[in-house]
Amino acid sequence: MFQWLAQTAWLIPCYPLVGMLLSTLWFPAITRRTGPRPAGYINAITTFIAFVHAVLALPALLNQPPLYLSAAWLQVAGLDLTVPLEISALTVGAIVLITGLNLLAQIYAVGYLEMDWGWARFYALLALFEAGMCALVLCNSLFFGYMILEILTLGTYLLIGIWFNQSLVVTGARDAFLTKRIGDLFLLMGVLAIYPLAHTWNYDELAQWAQTATVDPKLITLVGLALLAGPMGKCAQFPLHLWLDEAMEGPIPSTILRNSVVVATGAWVLVKLEPVLAMSPFVLNAAIAIGAVTAIGGTLIAIAQIDTKRSLSYLVSAYMGLIFIAVGAQQTDAALLLVLTHAVAMATLVASCGSIILNNITQDLTQLGGLWSRRPITGLSFVVGALGLIALPPLGGFWAMLELADELWTTRPGVVGLLLLINALSAFSVTRTFGLIFAGDVKPMTVRSPENLWAITLPMAMLAGFVLHVPMILNSLSLLPAWATLNKDVALLLTWSSIFGVSLSAVLYVGNYVKKPVQLPWKPLQDLFAYDFYTPRIYRSSVVGSVDIISRITDWVDRYIVDGLVNLVGLSSIFGGEALKYGNSGQTQFYALTIAVGVVLTALWVSWSYIAHLSITTQIVSLLTGN
Repeated sequence: MFQWLAQTAWLIPCYPLVGMLLSTLWFPAITRRTGPRPAGYINAITTFIAFVHAVLALPALLNQPPLYLSAAWLQVAGLDLTVPLEISALTVGAIVLITGLNLLAQIYAVGYLEMDWGWARFYALLALFEAGMCALVLCNSLFFGYMILEILTLGTYLLIGIWFNQSLVVTGARDAFLTKRIGDLFLLMGVLAIYPLAHTWNYDELAQWAQTATVDPKLITLVGLALLAGPMGKCAQFPLHLWLDEAMEGPIPSTILRNSVVVATGAWVLVKLEPVLAMSPFVLNAAIAIGAVTAIGGTLIAIAQIDTKRSLSYLVSAYMGLIFIAVGAQQTDAALLLVLTHAVAMATLVASCGSIILNNITQDLTQLGGLWSRRPITGLSFVVGALGLIALPPLGGFWAMLELADELWTTRPGVVGLLLLINALSAFSVTRTFGLIFAGDVKPMTVRSPENLWAITLPMAMLAGFVLHVPMILNSLSLLPAWATLNKDVALLLTWSSIFGVSLSAVLYVGNYVKKPVQLPWKPLQDLFAYDFYTPRIYRSSVVGSVDIISRITDWVDRYIVDGLVNLVGLSSIFGGEALKYGNSGQTQFYALTIAVGVVLTALWVSWSYIAHLSITTQIVSLLTGN
């Protein structure tokens, strides 16, 4: 039975699609009779079925070769577009993560959207995300992977803008969509450019081609940079990172998915394309540079935020930057391990912060505080998520960072120093957020703040439990290093960087040793971090301003030159017709005279060059003859 479930794992994306289609039946007429909840329950059931199918199929695929399937889609003019599928322990394990987090997010939404009537639309979009992500990990083709990413981009726009009667939500959805489209456009260029070189879009065949291919270095560099731009947008990397901050206007249940596994779709494609990117050392170095800039900048910006969601969203960009560093260093195993540990830890953090926001009706960190005694379950969940995110043993984040740093210890020691700095800043940031929410004195907004109802508290606690069990799962899969081979120097450096970040932040934000609010002594530096290095302003004054000026110039040219010429022809026709109508006498001889005059004038105009030439010839002859 388990073997049959493994062979039919390609059916898993179909389960949420069925739930999505059934949700569309809950249009307003039915919703008035039954309420919106049945649409959510149906999607939760289909997601649970998908999760069970993946969990039961995974044991049959462990330590087994991948199973490859294909489905013909289009074959015309020598172009063979066949959808290749890869069913392996890695892909099905990713599906377990996706469906499990989506199931918990849907249960969380039962409590979070209790008074909302848009259940059918919201749950249908969650199902679309689930189906798209499951199809993406199963799909073994760059071309069809790009198509799925485009569907997910549309889903991002619709899910962020779920509350379309709020102006900030609409603006956030639009900006997020347009920002991601920039990376998608370059990715499409790379997808189309790689096919004439490799004659395939299959990931495995691309990897084999990359090992022996001889391509012009400049050409493969340009193609690699184009392929790198797509994951940059999906993973919210600088300078395409602003969309994730705008996406925080959406509901918390969708944020749980977006900040954990949706941003990781770009990382998945990046890992798959690593053999192609490795053909150009410049592209690999560019990936490391982009990841380092985003990771350091993201953690510094997160530390200066007073909005709970923003403080977490910039950490997401920072950890996706670590994945870029791992891929640039050709450490794909470390990149995948980072995806797993970050997903479960960040989902726990978002769920716990969402529970606080729902009860306290604010996400301003300066208005929160003193919630440790009132919200112990939420506080413990936040602590577990924070410790699972940073490199503090024995939780998962430590082993993922150790995997990456250990490989770079001898080859790129400078990058290891960056990892230590990023980890210390991340530890400082999450401890700061904890201190502002749970420590300190009780504020007016936190006087009454009991634990939430079970639909919110249960998924949050289950996520925290999963974070605690990640090391056991990794150990059962033989993914943890043995004690004898453990690089103890790197492990100690990572541990001490975490302790340093946590301790320094605890002194400033948890204890009462420093006056609140804590600010840097130099205000311009404080504003630089708080306002995202002024990136939005730079965008408005450069990209947006340039587009605005070009649009105005184009509008003027279209209005006064193009339309002016057309209007001139029209007005000339009107005035000409009005003038000619007064010359219509109705007499035949007058029309004949008019035609004759026209013929004579036309003949003179046509023969004018001949007459002029004849006149010049006559003058020359007269001069020669002396007459």
